[in-house]
Amino acid sequence: MRTGAAGKKAVVWLIEDHADSRRVLARVLNRAPTMQCPCAFASCEDALAALDTQPAPDVILLDVGLPGMSGIEGIRHLKARSPATHVIMLTVFDDQEKVFNAICAGASGYLLKTADEDAIANAVHEVLQGGSPINPRVARLVLNMFASSRATPPEHDYGLSGREREVLELMVQGLVKKEIADRLALSYHTVDNHLRSIYAKLQVHTRGGAVAKALSEHLVPPRHAP
Repeated sequence: MRTGAAGKKAVVWLIEDHADSRRVLARVLNRAPTMQCPCAFASCEDALAALDTQPAPDVILLDVGLPGMSGIEGIRHLKARSPATHVIMLTVFDDQEKVFNAICAGASGYLLKTADEDAIANAVHEVLQGGSPINPRVARLVLNMFASSRATPPEHDYGLSGREREVLELMVQGLVKKEIADRLALSYHTVDNHLRSIYAKLQVHTRGGAVAKALSEHLVPPRHAP
């Protein structure tokens, strides 16, 4: 299991405006043996200011409904400052549009605040391993939204090869690199090369950005979540 750089605990920042929730979530993260939460902020503005003086974290848990700069707007600024940092949205909302906008902005995952302690810790582990944790209920909302929309031919094919389209479709289904490699009988290294090429052709920098673009531009067939 990957932790932080050089085998250290993964560093997780928390951005949550409710003080009680902030304290509880920070305790949850600090109890996990493979991660630590040294910084918890009430706003995106405070977290962005901290990036001027502190090393960027591995993961940020970010509330959508924040005073001042919203969580979705905050993702764009945080990812611009630290592209390698994974952002997981943590919110009470399960609105399809909010989820989609968060993914488009660069979120690596999306969890409801009702998630239990293990689910939150597992979500952090999953993004560090290249996955995209999304609450199953949220996943169904988003995938059903695309599946129910009228299918239209893609305006651009971005020069994707047939194999790259297969990899992209499996990404949209939620499979991580190892699962994609197993499904297509490819090596992990080959899948990694395909992903790099897909990101470059779609002009995105994250898995979430690739999935969002694939869905919004109908690059892969929409599917109903199980």
